[in-house]
Amino acid sequence: MLMHPDLMLDLVNDRHRELIAESDRERLLSMARLARRARKARTARGRPAGTLSSCEPSAVVPAR
Repeated sequence: MLMHPDLMLDLVNDRHRELIAESDRERLLSMARLARRARKARTARGRPAGTLSSCEPSAVVPAR
């Protein structure tokens, strides 16, 4: 079956746009994941995470 050249060109251009959009989505998602990992690593360094007490010795504070 022969297709009209303009129809083939339209199909190729549509597919090309789909591939570009897919690569853009993948690039944006990977950048977002990388930023999220960096933000989590930065916030976890200075502060204790969770509700468990730290293993460091601490001074006893009298109750008021």
